[in-house]
Amino acid sequence: MMNRMDSGGEAKISYLDGDFEVIRPGAYVTCAVTGQTIPLDLLRYWSVARQEPYVDAAASLSRELELNPALRKR
Repeated sequence: MMNRMDSGGEAKISYLDGDFEVIRPGAYVTCAVTGQTIPLDLLRYWSVARQEPYVDAAASLSRELELNPALRKR
């Protein structure tokens, strides 16, 4: 079986509920909000609906508030 980080470039990922599937091997993905690289072994935050990764919970929340401004009023 191929290791998820066998290739040194950017991985192509399918984000699932509680897991992700590597479509194209690579060492990292790029945060959809900050542009920071995220090593696959440190990837913890993503959106299944939007199919995008986030470097941390703050970036995830930032994207959610950007796309759903009504949430700020709650």
